[in-house]
Amino acid sequence: MAGIAPHPQDWLRVTPAGLLCEPGGFFIDPTRAVDRAVISHGHSDHARPGHRHVLATRDTLAIMTARMGEGRAGATQQALPFGDPVTINGVRVWLRPAGHVLGSAQICMEWQGSRAVVSGDYKRSPDPTAAGFEVEPCDVFVTEATFALPVFRHPPAEAEIARLLRSVALFPERTHVVGCYSLGKCQRLIAMLRQAGWDRPIHLHGAHVALCRVYEELGIRLGELRTATVAKKEELQGAIVLAPPAAVADRWARRLAEPVVAVASGWMRVRQRARQGGVELPLVISDHADWDELLATAEQVEAPEIWVTHGREDALIHALSLRGIRGRALHLVGRGEEDEAEEPAAT
Repeated sequence: MAGIAPHPQDWLRVTPAGLLCEPGGFFIDPTRAVDRAVISHGHSDHARPGHRHVLATRDTLAIMTARMGEGRAGATQQALPFGDPVTINGVRVWLRPAGHVLGSAQICMEWQGSRAVVSGDYKRSPDPTAAGFEVEPCDVFVTEATFALPVFRHPPAEAEIARLLRSVALFPERTHVVGCYSLGKCQRLIAMLRQAGWDRPIHLHGAHVALCRVYEELGIRLGELRTATVAKKEELQGAIVLAPPAAVADRWARRLAEPVVAVASGWMRVRQRARQGGVELPLVISDHADWDELLATAEQVEAPEIWVTHGREDALIHALSLRGIRGRALHLVGRGEEDEAEEPAAT
């Protein structure tokens, strides 16, 4: 007679270095250098340098290497395609798309009949630059809670892109400068602008150039890109410029042609914060799940227990309890230091 499967809390635990799979001997998105790491995606609050062995998707490994330098993104690397299982010290591990940014993955684990899924950061809305989120039923699902309040219901990103293009048409003499993060958001905006029919060159702040080049090398077509800092002011009239959120409110943006300041972030749902940051055109475009998507995902994975890693844990745990799902805050440290997991300075 088969024994009772262990609860994931018996083999997954929070340590100062992050979430540890004890029987497997590996950490998931550790916050300090470890012997063996499984990395969900390339944002710096999840992907740190100095690990001895790193397992991730091919795209995440390429992004990590581009950002950290050769040899710093794992002394040895193992690329694992989505859906292909590998066994690590008796723990079966496979990856599913998370939909967050290019290469982003959910870490799926099974040990002695017990299954847990660590989602990393994820979104459920379409993204032409990232494989869409796939539901993996499990016993415990580990979720983020960045936008886990009912106020955060993201509109269709296509509608926000249409708002941007209407503004460009309305003010053809001005430069539209859009604050966005260098990994994921920047490339998604470019791809969505192309889908919407914008075939003119898109200008970039220097901080965005390198990762756009990596995306192109990984097969994501972005069209003609130019560096904004070398462009003449008249060339930027009627143009779209993408820059880090901090740069759009900085002296850097003053060289542009009567800039219309925009920021693309889930935080732009809070209009008061947009006004405080001097954002003329707030674009509610997020790479994280909103309130409805978090709750829908919790239902779809069919997990009786959900662990919450960072964000608005209390609100989400309460909402889950009303649906008969046990919630637990993991209190992992070091999350929310990049992309929009914390409110950007420009808001």
